[in-house]
Amino acid sequence: MTHDPTTLDLTPQTRLLARLAEGVPDGRLADPTPCPDMAVRNLLGHLTGLATAFRDAARKDLGGTTDTSPGATVPDIGPGWREELVKALDELAEAWRAPDAWTGMTRAGGIDLPGEVAGAVAADELVIHGWDLARATGQEYRPDPAALQASYGLLAAAAEEADRDTGMFGAVVPVPADAPLLDRAVGLSGRDPGWTRPAR
Repeated sequence: MTHDPTTLDLTPQTRLLARLAEGVPDGRLADPTPCPDMAVRNLLGHLTGLATAFRDAARKDLGGTTDTSPGATVPDIGPGWREELVKALDELAEAWRAPDAWTGMTRAGGIDLPGEVAGAVAADELVIHGWDLARATGQEYRPDPAALQASYGLLAAAAEEADRDTGMFGAVVPVPADAPLLDRAVGLSGRDPGWTRPAR
């Protein structure tokens, strides 16, 4: 069986995110995150929403979940958020295991994208928001290497296409060229790799 280089198994990264979410104490849900204007609970709500949206993008099941801009509302979680997030992440990974997910056109966040680009964006969202969640809740974080590579490639291309100072998510934070790949990806996403949660 030949491997299509444009596809990527998101399962290792979604499982890592599920473990990080499991490690979030209820008492930390109101804590700040590296995402401006998002507490931990909002970040978890965003992760649930994006997992659902990119699941549907993979299935080419276009509608409300794929047409909504991520900035339209501040996401939040309900009482069953732990089960909902794990289920959404599992379904996301399963949907992107289908070769058809990576071909043709689809939509996410109200933007039409080629399937392979949408898959790379999904990987990027999982990697960067995984870092956000780990940093905000004081957990160790080692993203899946393949997902990290896809994330970095997408962010670097976006920054180069813009003007090297602006990436997909705003102003790029300069990071040394010899820094770890995760730090470089985080900087390209507009975050400071040195961010730590404030003392309580």
